[in-house]
Formats: sequence, C-alpha cells, structure tokens
Amino acid sequence: MLLTIDIGNTDTTLGVFEDGELRATWHMATNIHRMADEHAALLLNLLHHQGLDTPDITEVALCSVVPPLIATYEDLFQRYFQVPPLVVSAGVKTGVCIRTDNPREVGADRIVNTAAAHHLYGGPVIIVDLGTATTFDAISKAGDYLGGAIAPGINTAAETLFTKAAMLPQVELAHPKHVIGTNTITAMQSGIVFGYVGLIEGMVARIQKELSEKAKIVATGGWAELIARETTVIDIVNPNLTLIGLRFIYLMNQT
Repeated sequence: MLLTIDIGNTDTTLGVFEDGELRATWHMATNIHRMADEHAALLLNLLHHQGLDTPDITEVALCSVVPPLIATYEDLFQRYFQVPPLVVSAGVKTGVCIRTDNPREVGADRIVNTAAAHHLYGGPVIIVDLGTATTFDAISKAGDYLGGAIAPGINTAAETLFTKAAMLPQVELAHPKHVIGTNTITAMQSGIVFGYVGLIEGMVARIQKELSEKAKIVATGGWAELIARETTVIDIVNPNLTLIGLRFIYLMNQT
C-alpha cells in the first residue's frame, strides 16, 4: 500500500492507496515541535484504527511546505517502517514545467496539485486551494505551471478579525442565510463567506482573461466545499487532489 502525506502549515492530510483506490484519509494538526516518535505514535494509531499495520505500508510519498518536518518524517519512516519516503522536491520527476521567475519558490503542494489536476482534467486549469492561504494556480493546456496568486485563507482572515477587533466574537464559518446580517455573528459570517466568494469569482475572472481561453476551475482544500456551494464559478471540487497528485508523482518516479 502507498501512504501519501501532505504537510501543510496548519493541517497534515494523510491517505492510503490500495490497488489505485484511496482507501482511507486522515487529518491532524501540523506541529513542528513533535519528535519523530510522537508523529509515529499518532500515525500508528490512525493505521490501527483502519485495520492496518506497519508491514502494510510498503511505499510512502510526501510533500511539505514546512521544511523542518521533512527530516522528522524521513526519520519516522526509516525507523518504524523501513521505507524511504519519496519527498517531492527538486530533482523529483513531476511532469510539470514550472514557468515562473524562480521555480524554487513554488510550494511543493502547488506542483503536486498541478500534476494531479492536469492528469485528471486536462488543461487549461485554474486550481483554487482554500487552506491556510487561499491560492490560485494557473496551468496551461500543456500542463505547464504558469504562476498564480496568494491571499490569506478564510480561517486565517476570520481569526485575525476576531483577535484584532475587541468587540467582534469568534464565529463558526457556516452558510449565511442572507447577505444582510441582522446581528454581529450573521454579519461576520456573511462578510467572510460571501466576501471570499467575491474574491474567488473576481480572481478567477481575471486569470481567465489573462489565459485567453476557457479553463476548468478546480477547488480543493478544507474550505472548498463550503465556498463551492455559494458560487457557480467552480466546476469541480476535489478535496483529495494533493493526495492523488502524490500517488501520480510516486508512480512516475518508479519508472
């Protein structure tokens, strides 16, 4: 079985593939202060809950936007699984040509998403990743990574509003029934959720214009489903896009 791991700034997402199918997924908080043994204890518990053990995991692929955790996970898999993980980084085949000013600046997760989206949906594609940051990635018809845009994530913006404004409470990010909120909580929910819908619709329209051809819009990340319900601009929601991309890149590097 192949274990795939996407280490993000806030959350770490894991998935196990068996015979090409995604058998299970898990989410846990990203924590750079945990030692390899602590990460191993968490991972082993998750696997055991799914009826799996260390011998079942014969292959591992991961990407990370938190560099210190790469060595931690490499140590974990060498000691507990005796499996060297494939880490998506410079020198790993991805099938993606990065056409930016400095390709090394592009996060590994964005390259993995590019590989997955083009493999699954063709091109051109615009990927909207709604996580700690809200990122927009433009992929050409040929599958080249052209660049994109980065904005604060929905939850990041909401927490900043709560911490910086003394009279505003922390609110659940949920579907607002009305744009015009009739109390502080509903007004904040409307501003945050519909505000990000407007951000996404506006950014997608501008990227489409620069691409000069119609692109599929693929949303991923923790807030993708919430936002996709509020707009028609998103064509596809795939919360497992990065895990699928990791499997695709792993297989590419076995030949």
